Amino acid sequence: MEADDETKSKYITLISREGYEFVVLREAAAVSSTIRKMVNGMFSESETGRCHFEDINGVVLSKVVDYFHYWYKHRDDQDVPDLEIPTELCLEILMAADFLGLDT
Repeated sequence: MEADDETKSKYITLISREGYEFVVLREAAAVSSTIRKMVNGMFSESETGRCHFEDINGVVLSKVVDYFHYWYKHRDDQDVPDLEIPTELCLEILMAADFLGLDT
C-alpha cells in the first residue's frame, strides 16, 4: 500500500446528473473499473473523491449504488440472493453498468 493510499478516504461520493450525491465505500465502488480508474488515476476525482456522472440520472445511480453495497456484502458468499431491479429501469441500468465497466 502506498502512502497516498493511506491518506485517501475510505469513502467516495458519486454525483448524478441532477446533483444527487451518494457516499459509497471506496472498496465497494471499486467493482466498477471506470470508477476505480477515476479515483486511482491521474484525474481530479483521485484528489477530491467525488465522481460526477452527467449521463446517469439519480434513480439509476441510486440502483447502481445499491448494487455496490449488495456486491460488497455478498462478495465472499456462495449462495447469493437475487437483487431486485425494477423492470422499467432495466435498460437504463444496463447502459450505466456498461459505462461503469460492471460486466464481470
